[in-house]
Amino acid sequence: MAADGPPRHETPGQRDRSRRTPTKHRRPQPSARTARVVVRLICSATPLGVLAVITLAVAGGLVPAVTAWLTRSVLNDLVAGRHGLGSPDTRRLVTLAVILGVVGLVAGVMPQAQAYLQAQARRQIGLAFQDRMYRAINSFPGLSRFESPVFQDKIRIAQNVVNANPYQLVGSTLQMGQAAITAASLIGILEVINPELTAIVAATAVPVIVAEIVMSRTEARVLWHTTPASRRQLFYGSLLVDVKAAKEVRLFGLGDFLRNRMVRETKFINAERRAVDRRLLGVQCSLEVLSSVVSAAGLVWTIREAAAGRLSIGDVSMFIAAVAGTQTGISNVVAQFGNVYQSLLLLGHFVDVVSAEPDLPVAGSPWPAAPMRGGIELRDVWFRYDSGHPWVLRGVSMYIPFGKTVAVIGLNGAGKTTLVKLLCRMYDPQRGSIHWDDVDIRALAPEDLRERIGTVFQDYMNYDLTAAENIGMGDLGRLDDRAAVRHAAAQAGIDGRLASLPREYDTMLSRIFMSNKDKKDPEKGVFLSGGEWQRVALARGLMRANRDLLILDEPSSGLDAEAEHAIHRQLRDIRKGRTSVLISHRLGSVREADIIFVLAGGRIAERGTHEELMAARGEYCRLFSLQASGYHNAGGTVGGAMSRRDGLVEAGLPGLRPG
Repeated sequence: MAADGPPRHETPGQRDRSRRTPTKHRRPQPSARTARVVVRLICSATPLGVLAVITLAVAGGLVPAVTAWLTRSVLNDLVAGRHGLGSPDTRRLVTLAVILGVVGLVAGVMPQAQAYLQAQARRQIGLAFQDRMYRAINSFPGLSRFESPVFQDKIRIAQNVVNANPYQLVGSTLQMGQAAITAASLIGILEVINPELTAIVAATAVPVIVAEIVMSRTEARVLWHTTPASRRQLFYGSLLVDVKAAKEVRLFGLGDFLRNRMVRETKFINAERRAVDRRLLGVQCSLEVLSSVVSAAGLVWTIREAAAGRLSIGDVSMFIAAVAGTQTGISNVVAQFGNVYQSLLLLGHFVDVVSAEPDLPVAGSPWPAAPMRGGIELRDVWFRYDSGHPWVLRGVSMYIPFGKTVAVIGLNGAGKTTLVKLLCRMYDPQRGSIHWDDVDIRALAPEDLRERIGTVFQDYMNYDLTAAENIGMGDLGRLDDRAAVRHAAAQAGIDGRLASLPREYDTMLSRIFMSNKDKKDPEKGVFLSGGEWQRVALARGLMRANRDLLILDEPSSGLDAEAEHAIHRQLRDIRKGRTSVLISHRLGSVREADIIFVLAGGRIAERGTHEELMAARGEYCRLFSLQASGYHNAGGTVGGAMSRRDGLVEAGLPGLRPG
């Protein structure tokens, strides 16, 4: 997609190829691209560590062959001396014994050194992969990647690979290389004794390699096939222990329902993996039989040759050690080859994640996001979340003047929150454009655009962090500015509550995690009510109240009437002289906006001031009057708890201004 968006001549009914989401899982295959990316990342993470473990692996691979050859020489010299074929060279025997001792010492120390170096490399490589993956995920400028089930499956597998540590690929590769060196050197020794038998021993590796490739593909395919079930399994399990879900789980008796769902997914996963395990058992047993038959035949031949005097005792000893070592080496090569192959298959998902193109087009040379001077304009904006879904916005055109407050109202599903996401460029419209002072926002860097926007989302987040961090994250540059945090909290009407907590603003707003200070007293964490959390979220957004554009999406939906009235009075003062967009179902809170837009059916149905829209007696007037009548009825029927005037003030009817 070009930087300026879809072609203007594209009709709304055309297929959105750029937003099409695959619905079927593609069978994973290893690729040279995966190997290049992974090897490059591993080598950059710890170049000296990789070099050290490779050096030890090569040395370790040569030890068995050197040991077998030295043992043969010692035995032949000893036997020759006993049979009068010549006096043994004592100095030579002692030298060989010393060399054997040194080789044994190296062989004994080497695994410890390898374990130490591999542990260091494992940590460095794991950190590098983890950092690379989450940097890539964080680099997606929009939201569409997170809404794709297939991409979520890739992320899930990539997380498993990273959490299990990608060093498994390095370790398996090194073990395979070490085993290959051992097998090759021992095959060279066997070649001296019997070339034909050597060829037979080497040939037994072919079916083993083929079997390992097939089984590795099968295991990777099953993992890919069962990943959606694994995610659902985790989902059901998390609901059973999630503190937010605990109320409904117990109230509605959902525990057994969710547990059964989780068990059902687990049984499906286990059945798929059991089938693979059975196939693997059959293949491995068959290959072991083949290997044993070849070893027995070779041993019979060697003993017959030695009995006939054509082989020495040293040759027999070396042959037995070489055959056993060769078959073990080949078996290890094949087994580790299977691990490497499977690791590359799984790391292919990691590479897909870290190599994914941005989900929104980013201009190569973006314009600077300059301070707003004119306003924001939406020009014939059409949007839907996927080509298979209906249009959410259908040709929306609206202008948000600099320094003015614009309100957007409409029924649920009218597209109000979608409009907010488009203004923040979480998505791009399929047709039309959005302009910041006559500059298409697609020509701006998304992070620069968002730096100039302060937003309070309707579906705000509750972070299991301290109160100060929950608010300060609205402007990371001032995260540690306690005065700014408290000022934002005061504007949101939550300062007094947070200041009264056990550790004031350093109190954890969670009973799941605890701060280092509270390790001896984990009960210091607190829960906030829904209304208090909304004030915290509002304070987080108000950390950016000085930005060019302030967007408030249902900022008071969880507050009681008195608190809502106070908040909107505070927000009116904050919005004065600032460009702001206010979305609310409470029409009394939008009546003082400079322009009110009514969204209906994805289109702008009405626009104007409160007075103009009331005089037009359209949808806005109908909704406003409907809310006012509800307050009036409540005041007239509930024992005088709310007078008619109170209800009209809350609704914001003309002539009765709140406050």
